[in-house]
Amino acid sequence: MENDQRVTLKVLDLVKETCQDPFKGKGKPEPLKYLDPNTWSRRLTQEHRIVYLVKDDEINFLQARYHY
Repeated sequence: MENDQRVTLKVLDLVKETCQDPFKGKGKPEPLKYLDPNTWSRRLTQEHRIVYLVKDDEINFLQARYHY
């Protein structure tokens, strides 16, 4: 349970960071090679990534579990 709370707080922190600047910051942001060039990921844990799509001034979060 304690680990889940820590991961939840990290998700919220990375979402906030992503909204401020989708291309820099925590979680080692990187574009995903084989998807839309506007699709990026950030490291949540060793196993899980947050995947998001950046279009104009909008960010759509696609996934926050597993490794792409």
